[in-house]
Amino acid sequence: MIHYLRAAGSSLVLDARGTRLPAIVHWGKDLGDLDDAALAETVDALVPAVGPSSIDEPLRLTILPSLVEGWSGHPALRGFRATDGRALGVLASPTVTRAGRSVRIASSDEQGTILVESEFCLTDEGVLRARHTVRNTGEDDVELAGLDTVIPIPDRAREVLDFTGLWTHERRPQRTMLGFGAWSRETRHGRPGHDDPFLTVVGTPGFNFRSGELWAVHLAWSGDKAVRAQRQPLGPSMLACGELLAPGEVRLAAGEEYTSPWTVGAWSGDGIDGLSARLHPYVRSRSRIRRPRPVILNTWEAVYFDHDLDVLGRLVAAAAEVGVERFVLDDGWFTGRRDDRRGLGDWTVDASVWPEGLHPLVALVHAHGMDFGLWVEPEMVNPDSDLARAHPDWILGSPTSPTWRHQRTLDLAHPDAFAHVLESLLALVREYPIAYLKWDHNRDLLEPVAHRQVNAVYRLLDALRSAAPDLEIESCASGGARIDLGILERVERVWTSDTNDPLERQQIQRWTSVFVPPEYLGSHLGAAIAHTTGRRSELGFRAATALFASAGIEWDLLAAGPEERTQIAQWTAAYRQRRERLHGGTVVRADLGDPSLLVHGVVAPDAASATFAYVALAAPEHALPAPLRFVGLDPDRTYRVRPWTLVEPPRVLQDAAPPWLVEGEVTLPGRVLAETGLAMPLLLPQQVLLLDLEATPTAAG
Repeated sequence: MIHYLRAAGSSLVLDARGTRLPAIVHWGKDLGDLDDAALAETVDALVPAVGPSSIDEPLRLTILPSLVEGWSGHPALRGFRATDGRALGVLASPTVTRAGRSVRIASSDEQGTILVESEFCLTDEGVLRARHTVRNTGEDDVELAGLDTVIPIPDRAREVLDFTGLWTHERRPQRTMLGFGAWSRETRHGRPGHDDPFLTVVGTPGFNFRSGELWAVHLAWSGDKAVRAQRQPLGPSMLACGELLAPGEVRLAAGEEYTSPWTVGAWSGDGIDGLSARLHPYVRSRSRIRRPRPVILNTWEAVYFDHDLDVLGRLVAAAAEVGVERFVLDDGWFTGRRDDRRGLGDWTVDASVWPEGLHPLVALVHAHGMDFGLWVEPEMVNPDSDLARAHPDWILGSPTSPTWRHQRTLDLAHPDAFAHVLESLLALVREYPIAYLKWDHNRDLLEPVAHRQVNAVYRLLDALRSAAPDLEIESCASGGARIDLGILERVERVWTSDTNDPLERQQIQRWTSVFVPPEYLGSHLGAAIAHTTGRRSELGFRAATALFASAGIEWDLLAAGPEERTQIAQWTAAYRQRRERLHGGTVVRADLGDPSLLVHGVVAPDAASATFAYVALAAPEHALPAPLRFVGLDPDRTYRVRPWTLVEPPRVLQDAAPPWLVEGEVTLPGRVLAETGLAMPLLLPQQVLLLDLEATPTAAG
């Protein structure tokens, strides 16, 4: 039987005829209305020739390709029987069931050793979801080495885009032309890591934000992973990803099973923005967010470990004055925590600093109309802590292995350690009206137990959310080292990076938002001199950068002058006024030939309004920049375009501004704004021009 799944302009064709494993023969653009006969003719027309010096039948890339099928690429299922070391048997005789746009395939090996159940689903947004479950149906233990999702892609997909990075410089894009052989990325951090491939995109050469045909995959998993793209001289091209298992990490006794993380895939015929147009609605459909994203003030870069109720009380008042809605007390509140070398794991309030507990601070926060949040790092422990001294058996690794930021990892798969951490967190949220936890994760996992540890973290988050359903959680991992769909289904926010330097943030947020909607991406207004780079930037640039995400403040407002506080209040008001659009619209980005300039914006779902940012990162390549063409608008509507000032006008170097800017607005049809655009001012480096667009009542002729 042939299964044809269609949604939102995308489609998948699965050929499940015969006794061998099914094969995906198409994933990409919707093929239109096809009856059974036309569908069969389409699939038959794609059966390849039988090549010389090859297997004596057409080579198919099945859903679990293996060597025995003639596939010489990386096998999808890898493992062996523990007693005799024999490889797992050949899967065949599948049973296929379908419900709506979901297909399930169950197949067994001839020896009765394993049963594999595969799931493929095309969501309402046209996003592909796929995973496999392997069950040991024999008597001997099975050592599992890997179980990947493999999806064919056409040969015209020749260019790979993925990401690398490091602390405070996450999501750096890199491109590679795909020749014959395998392109692969592996991460071994026990978390995705700052160098996470994040989203692996393969497309027609030269693709960009608004052009090109693309296929992309992401593994919804917060641990180690492997991603591959492969072109074969002897077969089709493919994309694959799966959990990267350490030797011996998954051993299945009789009756036990392993389920791979979901592979999430998306096709676009309209460039990178086309991927975002599918992925953002998909993520939002699974979102835990139930209220507008509040303006946050986090105390870390204001006071660090120096906690004092008088100082923090004045910071609370200053935060309320500028429009903050959530006040978050960062690291330093718990027993013995005067620096990052001690106390981690002892989740009780330090009585020497807080003799009345956190109650006086929480009362001040509530009296000023804000809710209260607290920083925790539940997965880690300092060796210099009461917890480590009392329970060394709860700590992963050897006492002689190196620490990372003076800390080790708690073995959350240990039932007693798990119960202790959960009860410690519940005790906090029972005693204090905590609306929000900033959940940090400041080290790699150096032990080969990522599979069990990540699953334990998921169980911990799920148990906490079940007991405290109104609690919101932000996932932080030394900044942006754990941003994936596995964690996003359990939190309302991610800390995008530990840098608040707006020049770094412009690129980090640009690329992170390809996959993750902006309402998840924590972005804070920092001090004039960035904590992580030492670079100085103006308030307008910092404010405009934080505006387009889940906005907050990480700055000692007590050191800000009266004029700056007034400007910050204007910024928070502008954010609140536009956040429904910014956090619910379509994210768009223009392709510019000048790398010193960026353009990004958000268009309302009904295309009746939009907000754009025209950003100068550095000195321009041209004396006169090209007109800005506005992407994503309705070509049949007319728009009034107005510049607006967030906290201060952008600085320019020009003798005269474009006439329309002098007038203060211009009204043009959407198709004109998209094709010819508007002349732009000559911005100095690290300046932003903000533009609001509103559709006029009368449509263009």
